[in-house]
Amino acid sequence: MELKNISRKLVIAGAIIIWAIKYFIRPYGEWQQPTLFLLGIAPNLLGSFLIPFGACWFFSGKDHLLAKIFRINSSGNLLVVCCMGFGMLVINEYLQMIPFFGRTFDYWDIVFSAIGLAISYWVYSRLFSKMIYRFYPD
Repeated sequence: MELKNISRKLVIAGAIIIWAIKYFIRPYGEWQQPTLFLLGIAPNLLGSFLIPFGACWFFSGKDHLLAKIFRINSSGNLLVVCCMGFGMLVINEYLQMIPFFGRTFDYWDIVFSAIGLAISYWVYSRLFSKMIYRFYPD
């Protein structure tokens, strides 16, 4: 199966899981610790895991400027996408300190976003190398 199709399926399934956690599971359950903590960090962990897969799905095979920045052709490009994604996640988290947005800042969100991106980097690089080897053996 092509990496773009795998990425599409992962992003769609991940978005459904994140929405289910944020809008159905967390608000309507009587959760105790540590389950409440895990449900709190799960959207950040899963969302950051999906960043390279989303970039692959949305930008592979396209030629506009944004696609050239986020295209993943090598492990170097994957690292750039992951670092830029992490930077955007950190900026988003710090913007939550502004009371106007009505959200809460949490350092654990940043920590688990970094963990999700590290796992995603490893998984995506393995899938990418497997796909490259399939098309260009030896």
